[in-house]
Amino acid sequence: MRISRRAAAAAVVLATVLPLSACGGGSGADSTDASGKVEGKITFQTWNLQANFKDYFNGVIADFEKKYPGTEVKWVDRPGEGYADKISADAAGGTLPDVVNVSPDLVAPLAEAGIALDLDKAAPKYREEYLPEAWASHQVPGAEGTFAFPWYLNTGPMFYNKRLLQKAGLDAAKPPSTYDEVFSAGLKLAEASDGKVAALANVPTIEDFGRYGGGLMNDEGTGFTFNDAKGVELLTKYKQLYDAKALDPQALTATPESSGHKFLTESVAMNPGSALDLANFKKQAPGLYENIGITDQVSNTGKANMYVMGLMVNAQSERKPASVAFAHYVTDATRQMQFAKKVAIFPSTAGSLDDPYFTEEDGTDETRVRIAAAKSLKTAVNYTPVLFSEQMKTELRNQIAKALQGKQSPEEALDNAVKACDRLLQQS
Repeated sequence: MRISRRAAAAAVVLATVLPLSACGGGSGADSTDASGKVEGKITFQTWNLQANFKDYFNGVIADFEKKYPGTEVKWVDRPGEGYADKISADAAGGTLPDVVNVSPDLVAPLAEAGIALDLDKAAPKYREEYLPEAWASHQVPGAEGTFAFPWYLNTGPMFYNKRLLQKAGLDAAKPPSTYDEVFSAGLKLAEASDGKVAALANVPTIEDFGRYGGGLMNDEGTGFTFNDAKGVELLTKYKQLYDAKALDPQALTATPESSGHKFLTESVAMNPGSALDLANFKKQAPGLYENIGITDQVSNTGKANMYVMGLMVNAQSERKPASVAFAHYVTDATRQMQFAKKVAIFPSTAGSLDDPYFTEEDGTDETRVRIAAAKSLKTAVNYTPVLFSEQMKTELRNQIAKALQGKQSPEEALDNAVKACDRLLQQS
């Protein structure tokens, strides 16, 4: 969810008149100068992490305070539900913490309002420490700058059922890797099974349009472009899959859970997943488990989709040197590797994905998936536009459903989706 332009404007105004505090609202709100001594008390806000990682973050904070005597970090953790609304309220009230856990869509309105510190100006020396695409993930179309340190990444490989591919006369050792290959395989799977086996269980998302090679948004950030020729071509081919029963009939209302169930019951041959899914298959469907292959995400660009979290520095902080230093400390290679070994995430720092932890097999399912995902993340891209909201995702999905059902053409569906998303963009 994005804070509105009205709320963003209010945040700028209120920040200049409310009493100053250590966690926001400092003078020189437009300054990107983060030089000076690292000292003072700052507030660090995370997103639903305290319950499972209290000891880890307390240790990081203690180490930072030891490295920089005279600093003090107050850690606050907010629940996942209502997190975007809480950030909006704090921004409007001038009480946003100094360092804030954000996703790209959350940082965008704060950058537009001048509340997110531009790291390209304030801390350019750190840029080369991160994967280029990870650093770029917190850039906003139409605005110059990078507005958060990239933190942890995630992605998911594609699982496929070797047995189902073989039954359809396909080479299970060479699973489909491009969309054209998936569409071709899907038609063969449906024909060979009399419509009982589909290739996929999900309709295309905005990330699919990006991986297909189409446009998503203009450079100025003023309008969406996924209704271009490539986008229409992609949706047309999904319509062909749907009509041939090569796309699961329930794909229009599918959830990750329902799609996983379709794969488990072997009515779908391909499905994205994680190490947790693999463990579940091993327990519930050992016959399926023995025939599961793991490959990269389907892509025409050769680049998988990257999900990324970041740490934003409040541009209005009174303690910018300490805030920048702490945000960098949490996201540096050492801390990111430590965190990656506690939870199934991946570091955004350059070279970290070459660590043996991400490259050497040990015979476990968890490692199999981790290695596959880490390999794809080296060149992955965050395809989801930072200005693409949940409402926009719903609009796109609804229009795609109408196209698949034959209620409108693929071209009409995407034109309508773009119009709706552009309208929401102007309202935000």
